[in-house]
Amino acid sequence: FLKKGVATTIVDEIVGAAGVAKGTFYVHFPSKEHLLAALQQRFVTSYADLLQAAMDKRPASDWRGRLRAWVTAGVNGYLDRVALHDVVFHEIHVDDRRLKHENTVVKRLAQFFEEGTRAGAWSVAAPRLTAVMLFSALHGAVDDTLAEGSAVNRKNLIRSLDEFSR
Repeated sequence: FLKKGVATTIVDEIVGAAGVAKGTFYVHFPSKEHLLAALQQRFVTSYADLLQAAMDKRPASDWRGRLRAWVTAGVNGYLDRVALHDVVFHEIHVDDRRLKHENTVVKRLAQFFEEGTRAGAWSVAAPRLTAVMLFSALHGAVDDTLAEGSAVNRKNLIRSLDEFSR
C-alpha cells in the first residue's frame, strides 16, 4: 500500500508480499477493504499504546505532565508515521464513523480526563467530548502544519498544543 497506494495494489501482490496463499487471505479478509479496516484498527491501537507508554513514564499524580507527554507523543507519533496514516486513512474510507466512535485513543484519553477529575486535578464535565476535541485539535494541527509545505517545527507545534490542552 505504501509503494503503490490502496487502489492500485491487488490482492495477488498482497499475498505475494506476505508469503501466503490467496485462499488464506480470503479466510481472514473477505476483501481488500476489510484488510484496510484491520490496518486502520491496528494503527489506532498502536498509536494509543504509544501515547499510553509516554504518559506512563510520568508519575501517576503528575496529571499535567502526563497530558503534556500525551501531546508530545501524539505529535511525534503522528509525524513519524504520517505516510502510513495517510495511506490507511485517506485513500479509502472504511466505515469511518464507526471507527472514530470506537477510537481507542479517544477512549483512553476520556478515561484519563475522568480519572483526573476524580483526583481533583481538573474539572472536565464531558470527558469523551473533551477527548474528541483534543484529539481532533492535535490531528488537525499536524495536518495543517504539514499542508503548509515547509519543515515542521515540532517544538513549536507541541508547545501550541500543550497550551491549548491546558
